[in-house]
Amino acid sequence: MSVAGTVSVRGVSDVEAEKGAPGFWLPVASLWRREVLRFYRQRSRVVGVLLSPLLFWLVVGSGIGSSFKPDGAAQPGGYLEYFFPGTLVLIVLFTSIFCMMSVIEDRREGFLLSVLVSPVSRASLVLGKVLGGTSLALLQGLLIAPLAPLIGIKLSLLQILLIAGALFLIAFSLTALGFIIAWQLDSTHGFHALINLLLIPMWLLSGALFPISGASSWIGWVMRLNPLTYQMAVLRRILYLQNPTIGINLPAATLAVGVTLVFALTMFFVALIVAGRPGRAGVV
Repeated sequence: MSVAGTVSVRGVSDVEAEKGAPGFWLPVASLWRREVLRFYRQRSRVVGVLLSPLLFWLVVGSGIGSSFKPDGAAQPGGYLEYFFPGTLVLIVLFTSIFCMMSVIEDRREGFLLSVLVSPVSRASLVLGKVLGGTSLALLQGLLIAPLAPLIGIKLSLLQILLIAGALFLIAFSLTALGFIIAWQLDSTHGFHALINLLLIPMWLLSGALFPISGASSWIGWVMRLNPLTYQMAVLRRILYLQNPTIGINLPAATLAVGVTLVFALTMFFVALIVAGRPGRAGVV
């Protein structure tokens, strides 16, 4: 159990309790900081999150090469270029998964129980954990984004800022979804099993590997119902902001942005509802 983290949260709770009401933003900041420090102290996770998607991108992209035409004549680059946005989202996905494993670990170590029995609200707990995972996933994605010019994607300052905003929304929704799954489990093995069953297929059928236009009819419908498809479309449109003809087969920009926002907010509110139910972490 992280003694420093426990003392920090308990200290906040004690001070606020003396004032007559629990605080909100100070516990959020404490939990956010704990998530960030905990992740970067585990260097093997950092290396795995960054290198696994990069190796996947290079191996798959180079292996398929020119034998695959991602988007017909509208796509000027090869498959490495097409696969690049999918790699960014995969890094965000991996980071979110690793971060939300801490919910199960905190329950096992007793830290989660100490937070739940304190005056800290569960909304503070959810927001702190989700923002911690979101900021980590955003940072990991932004570390890879500068590789875009190496494969022919030129980025302006405006595009970099928009990419940061898009990755934040993607990371926020995926981290909140990871929180929902982790909150209801007591085993990291079960968590990985559900992740492989749910989030990895969501990524595979988001347009990261192949476009909707090249999919069979039923796969195409599954992709259209997949919220990650629209998040991927937002990212692709930003990357090719100066050449909009490349996104001719993508969902409309307004639809993609709308679905991205609604999905992020929905996942967060569902996380609040799930965390607000009694009976988890030994607290009735």
